[in-house]
Amino acid sequence: MRPDDWHLTDDVDDFLARAGDFLRSRSGSHVMQLTWAERVRARGAEAFGTEAPVFGVLERAGEARATFYRLPPRGFGLSPLTPEQADSLAARLAALGHSLPCVSADHSTATAFADAWQRRTGATPRLRDTRLRLYGLGTLTPPEPLPAGRARVLGEQDLEQVRFWCGEFAKAVGEEVSTDAASWADTRFADKRYTLWETPDGTAVSIAGMNPVIGGQIQVDIVYTPAHLRGRGYAGAVTAEVSRAALAAGARDVVLFADLSNPTSNALYQRLGYRTLTDWAVYDFTRTAAVSPLRTNGLTAQDVN
Repeated sequence: MRPDDWHLTDDVDDFLARAGDFLRSRSGSHVMQLTWAERVRARGAEAFGTEAPVFGVLERAGEARATFYRLPPRGFGLSPLTPEQADSLAARLAALGHSLPCVSADHSTATAFADAWQRRTGATPRLRDTRLRLYGLGTLTPPEPLPAGRARVLGEQDLEQVRFWCGEFAKAVGEEVSTDAASWADTRFADKRYTLWETPDGTAVSIAGMNPVIGGQIQVDIVYTPAHLRGRGYAGAVTAEVSRAALAAGARDVVLFADLSNPTSNALYQRLGYRTLTDWAVYDFTRTAAVSPLRTNGLTAQDVN
């Protein structure tokens, strides 16, 4: 496979024209590709900083076979790749003088690319300790009995409450992000619809969010219950409600990520009808010497990592 089979572009519409059908054919496995492409399309590349996002499509015989996205300085994500495809991409990016802070993909793809990147650049990969599993919904099975209370969808009038809950979630998972009013629109939390589970007296006890329908799939993200309220069925109730709403919104696939270090949440999602799609991995790369700008078809982007 030749490295030049990869078409690189900073035009998200060009990327989706080339790869959209391929991504939608397995929307669950391509959730991150579809989600970030849609965010760039909706917000505009300028919303992501001074360096434009970069997308890539592996094309053979006029058909898309694999993709990547690069969102400086967020990182680098891949669709499932064979070791040969991973090596051809590593060769292309290394030849362009590109540097990468990390790679995020299904475990086998991330490992194959990390190995290829080390061979091509000498950068040392380190597997992050956090292990994630991507689940896809089979047959939704709501918990019985449900805890006392009800689900309530949050609207514009509840934005302050949404920001508070997202801030609590971010602190709980160690995510460094500001959820104040000034920065809210630039966060990954801003484009979701949120549902609270409330007890009969109106006390909010658990929250779940879901992304918009993108390419036929919806990602459930986030799910959070304060530590002192866990073990009472609230997370199962609100996750089931959001999953039901995702199906009602027309999603063909409903997916979510879970931290494998939390057996309670993984068991909960499985009881609700979620089934394993793949395990996920992120490798960080050691910094290397300064590099020249990344040059693509009509694109110059300076990698700041």
